[in-house]
Amino acid sequence: MARDYLNIGPTPASEECQQLGPNYNNRKARAEMAAFINQIRRELGPEPEGARLAVKSFPHDYGTYSEVVCWFDDTLPDSVDYAFKCEGDIRDTWDDKAIIELAKHGADNGRLDDIA
Repeated sequence: MARDYLNIGPTPASEECQQLGPNYNNRKARAEMAAFINQIRRELGPEPEGARLAVKSFPHDYGTYSEVVCWFDDTLPDSVDYAFKCEGDIRDTWDDKAIIELAKHGADNGRLDDIA
């Protein structure tokens, strides 16, 4: 079994995310990534055998940041396909359920008004 991962990002590609720096809020960043994982699962379904969506931390000159990644087993084609779909076949904005989820954590950046 060969395990590898693809970086998916902290949020959908066209959405703002928490940025490292003096205003970084780890609680909001974690809420964003949890909402993003839930949205991916709504769009693509649950991970197949050998694939797993998770949050992974990475060191950076300005501190540690995290992103959603999709772990996969390159001996299991369904897990590889799922990982690449996560990388390229998901919407680039929050869906309504994600915005509601983010609002519960105070991380919706005012987007809740967009779906009212």
